[in-house]
Amino acid sequence: MRLGLINQIHGGSDGNGPTWQSILNRARVAEEVGFDIFVFEDALLYRSAEKTDGVWESMTIAAALAASTNTIRLGQSVVNSPYRSPALVASMATTLDEISGGRYVLGLGSGNTPDSDYDAFGFPTDRRFSRFAEAIEIVHSLLKTGKADFQGDFYEVIDSELVLRGPSLTGPEINVAAGGERMLGLVARFADAWNWWGWDETLDQIRERVGPIVANLESACETVGRDPDSVGRTFDLYGVVAPGTSSVHPLANPIAGSADEIARSLLGLESLGFEEVRCDVYPKTPEGIEAMAPVIELVHTS
Repeated sequence: MRLGLINQIHGGSDGNGPTWQSILNRARVAEEVGFDIFVFEDALLYRSAEKTDGVWESMTIAAALAASTNTIRLGQSVVNSPYRSPALVASMATTLDEISGGRYVLGLGSGNTPDSDYDAFGFPTDRRFSRFAEAIEIVHSLLKTGKADFQGDFYEVIDSELVLRGPSLTGPEINVAAGGERMLGLVARFADAWNWWGWDETLDQIRERVGPIVANLESACETVGRDPDSVGRTFDLYGVVAPGTSSVHPLANPIAGSADEIARSLLGLESLGFEEVRCDVYPKTPEGIEAMAPVIELVHTS
């Protein structure tokens, strides 16, 4: 099983938000201790009654990380499709494929951040599934064949072409986040991998909640004549308390304990077919990342 590190690139104007240097430092420490992938959010604004947080633009961060690391894979957990036209997403993705030497993973989703995020930056909020169904078809065609012609209700591309290609002739991996049956149908048709997530749950709770989704994914693959095993499976896990650390965290059911206990919990997700688990690690410091080294070794050698 592969292990990834989940990272936040948002913060307020109080001086406590992440800087580029702090994000880069986390990525380099994660690379040094053996994490397989470094993932982060794609959003523009988090607004609540209590506070407003801004977010660094994720494609720019991805490019900077691609040029500043060497071996670790990287990408957004989920790119919010409504933010960018699908042809532009494909062009950005193949450019990131080139900069990273094939290490970029294109996570994609229909968009699920609060509507205030969309309204504040002028993006549509209606018919998200229908918009995404058109977008993923265009992105898939451009990345896999280099060309696309498409006329839909929301997007139109005429004789679109990616002339310059990165090291992967079929583009970076397309990893679609999906939980509903219609979205899983798009995974079966267009995705190289599927991503889902869990927040503050025990392993048994994750299995109980995600098991039916996995069954629906496998059924969707069978419907379109695809081997379910040909779809990679990744899981974003919120969160994990690094062994040997004491950290204040907001979780009732963290994955915690000794390195061996944490590794066994993470490996328990293999029963659902997950081959990669991305961990939101507490404490959110370089020392917390370093403390995960024995967990990574145990998972990698299991």
